[in-house]
Amino acid sequence: MTTHPVALPPVSGRVADLHARMTLEEKLAQIVGYWLDHGGEVVAPMAGEMNNARSGELSEVTQHGIGHYTRAYGTRPVDPVERAAWLWGEQRRLVTETRLGIPALVHEECLTGLAAWTAATFPTPLAWGASFDPALVEEMAAQIGADMRALGIHQGLAPVLDVVRDPRWGRTEEAIGEDPYLVGTIGTSYVKGLQAQGVHATLKHFVGYSGSRAGRNHAPVSAGPREIADIYMPPFEMAVVDGGVRSVMAAYNDVDGVPLHGSAEHLTEILRGQWGFDGVVVADYFGVAFLSVMQAVAADRGRAAALALEAGVDVELPSGDAYLEPLAALIRRGEVDEALVDRAVLRALAQKEELGLLDADFSGAPPAAIDLDSPRHRELAHRLAAESVVLLSNDGVLPLRGSGAPANVAVIGPNADRAEALMGCYSFANHVLAHQPGVPLGFAAPTVADALRAQLPDATLTVVAGCDVGGEDRSGLPAAVEAAAAADVAVLVMGDQAGLFGRGTVGEGNDAESLELPGVQRELVEAVVATGTPVVLVLVTGRPYAVGWALDGGPVPAAVLQAFFPGEEGGRAIVDVLTGAVNPSGRLPVSLPRSAGAQPYSYLQPLLGGPSEVTSTDPTPVRPFGFGLSYTSFAYSELSADTEAATDGTFEVAVRVSNIGRVAGTDVVQLYGRDLVASIVRPVSQLLGYQRVALGPGESAVVRFTVPTTRLAFSDRSMTRVVEPGDVEVWVAASAGEKVATAVAEGLAGSAAAASAASAPVVGARVDRALVRLTGGVHRVTRADPRIVTAEVTPG
Repeated sequence: MTTHPVALPPVSGRVADLHARMTLEEKLAQIVGYWLDHGGEVVAPMAGEMNNARSGELSEVTQHGIGHYTRAYGTRPVDPVERAAWLWGEQRRLVTETRLGIPALVHEECLTGLAAWTAATFPTPLAWGASFDPALVEEMAAQIGADMRALGIHQGLAPVLDVVRDPRWGRTEEAIGEDPYLVGTIGTSYVKGLQAQGVHATLKHFVGYSGSRAGRNHAPVSAGPREIADIYMPPFEMAVVDGGVRSVMAAYNDVDGVPLHGSAEHLTEILRGQWGFDGVVVADYFGVAFLSVMQAVAADRGRAAALALEAGVDVELPSGDAYLEPLAALIRRGEVDEALVDRAVLRALAQKEELGLLDADFSGAPPAAIDLDSPRHRELAHRLAAESVVLLSNDGVLPLRGSGAPANVAVIGPNADRAEALMGCYSFANHVLAHQPGVPLGFAAPTVADALRAQLPDATLTVVAGCDVGGEDRSGLPAAVEAAAAADVAVLVMGDQAGLFGRGTVGEGNDAESLELPGVQRELVEAVVATGTPVVLVLVTGRPYAVGWALDGGPVPAAVLQAFFPGEEGGRAIVDVLTGAVNPSGRLPVSLPRSAGAQPYSYLQPLLGGPSEVTSTDPTPVRPFGFGLSYTSFAYSELSADTEAATDGTFEVAVRVSNIGRVAGTDVVQLYGRDLVASIVRPVSQLLGYQRVALGPGESAVVRFTVPTTRLAFSDRSMTRVVEPGDVEVWVAASAGEKVATAVAEGLAGSAAAASAASAPVVGARVDRALVRLTGGVHRVTRADPRIVTAEVTPG
């Protein structure tokens, strides 16, 4: 039983009256889910062992009502219109046949688009980060939200705001990047887009989940309170305070021995007390029962339920393994205070009221037709995919179009001609259809080979897999080498297959001990490069791999592109970049690692986190955070900044960016900064702001950043978030790996020399920087302080 009084949340009179009429069984029913059509497919951890305890007809299962219907569309391939008709009828039954007449809240996965058969599949979140385009991500989320609302879905289980710390973690592809500000701005935009359509977003996974030891799923997290506060929490805080998110999901992991599903410090004191969150906290699937089954901090599922409720988990998902009979028995024996249930029920009912469910009678007709993959869907998917492709190196072989267009192209690799290779773990294709052999995808997803045929109609294409994504079978290598030797250029499409719990090379439960390309893919690349035919290596992956051998070794491919699961339009987008129809503008949202042994790594490192004379190892990435080449060249000049600003104020930084090349392109202007002296050890480089700028050849623009000083805030020795007075160095650069404010190379950007120069600080080059003196006393930061950098772009 809780040892202190339980404060009940303020609610409307209608919700209070409804709650007052509830029996204990009716209350508990409102704070659990029921997984419809759960046929044993493993789409959640230990789903087989943790299956619904309840069975029978829905009328029996829901005799006291129900809080959530879990994944009405996303567990098996069902026709969306037919399913909507069933769902409307089921909701009418709940309204008319249960005593209180409360409809179910329907939730669904929506990380790469609505997880439903025939629905569009957008790029994975790591590709959102590579785009550095919050506005476009918001547009995409709004389209996803509109689809969900039309189908009677009320809550989406996205976005993932975990900050990448170790790419060996299988869920890296679900995350946005390694920088908290990038994650926060992109993720908050997703929240705004989804919720603008009347669908509640759910932040995942609060908090520290991606910091697991050695990148192993569900593993303990040993991060200290300062790392949690300054690295992992800011994206969530931004989405709560600036995005107004209505739902948060607790994380599976423990932090320093305290499981998050049982942490009142995080779920109540910080989330609600400090940040003012007044929405609903949901459990990750089976996370409440895991407190007993996997983490052994509760003797049984009833006590796990009590621990989670006291911590602040309002709704148990996906079912009621702990919050139903096990919890009810403890309440009846007087061992658990029913007020804990009351608090959660009031929040759940308030959410249903906010969503309009308490007024819904479902007497209207469900949609008679719905296009979940319209031209608008595809246009958004293509634009985001195209913006997310990162050019890592180029000796001039790209673009392929024009007078140098090849007549014979060998298209080689396990991902060259497979649509599933373009999609992430939480796409319907890889999440559900992987269990449904023979069921068609339900929409067009042209492969890289398909797109090359369409865009190079006069070329002869030879398509050879060469090898599988994983495994040791080398029997296909000779055919691939033969095809490459006879071609003018070879396009190698390598990488991952997303899947769940061991059924892929990346994705939930598919963690890696090595960051080498899976299987024998490196052997295939090296064998094809050895033919002497110009090779363009395209990496379609869910994590960054250690491919320094393909960038800075020798012999190397003529060009290397990185695409992070770019979705249904990814094949076309990649080929648009290859042919020059699109000038690449993607930037790495995660550093490209030197090796698995250099992990965990983040560019947000202190001085002694990098190479030095006191260690023989070098964690410097092969390509740094923010890196990406173009078919044109950009130069920065006229950097200026306010010389002084109050610690509780803002300062302005301006820079001129010029396209000094021959073709139009888009630059991602990145503003970095660092404290020169601070009371605790601070990183040598921190992203303060960024802005995409499109320029024609010869055009210039001035970008003015208005930076709140809270971008430089950190937790001091007393764990108080502060901005300290002192000197701050600021600069504009093409990546986190340099401090150069002028172009590192002239002529065709993307040359091998430019790639090498841009991957590390340039010795002897002029470093354009500015000093801003922060004045006044130490500023104690509150959640009301601004944290978003604004940018104004003035052409000319």
